[in-house]
Amino acid sequence: MGFFITFEGVEGCGKTTQIRNLAQRLTEAGYRTVLTREPGGCAIADKIRTILLDADNQAMLPLTELLLYAAARAQHVAEVILPARASGAIVLCDRFSDATIAYQHFGRGIARPTIDALNTLARQSATPDLTVLMDCDVATGLARAKSRIAASSGPREERFELETLSFHQRVRDGYLQLAADEAERFLTISASGTIDEISDRIATQVLERLMDRSRAI
Repeated sequence: MGFFITFEGVEGCGKTTQIRNLAQRLTEAGYRTVLTREPGGCAIADKIRTILLDADNQAMLPLTELLLYAAARAQHVAEVILPARASGAIVLCDRFSDATIAYQHFGRGIARPTIDALNTLARQSATPDLTVLMDCDVATGLARAKSRIAASSGPREERFELETLSFHQRVRDGYLQLAADEAERFLTISASGTIDEISDRIATQVLERLMDRSRAI
């Protein structure tokens, strides 16, 4: 069976850059990788992503948001993650079910049992073997994210960037709580430093975990 790695973190933490860099490092090391993201990752889930991240949808209810994330994840898991993992690939996913807990529970305040029930349904048997948490000061991350959006010529996926600083602080605190509760699964990486420095730290630790896993099999 393959290995499932997820990347998590607040807006602008650099996780998308770092997950791409890790995919390249793993490929160069001889591993077969599949790089994907949430929300999205397949045609139907990408359409749901457009709805979720569109800044024009500020009136979206938290429960609607939660259900849309679950629907996108169910499709993505069935179409992409489970087949790739079953083929023996290392699956790298930019956000997964921990994001739902951080954003919709800690950020929005939806009850944790509701989140957990939907996550269980949507992710099916897909549980991350390792989660890389890019930890970043929320004000710094938001400034980076807004600059990136302003420079982009694509769709303005900024519904979450328009949330208050206190919302994003709750999300960050939630991520750190999840990492403390499941310390063996989480690898918490400071988002401070150059891109290459951070990439080196991540690659070194992930490759060590993969080698440990190979020795244990």
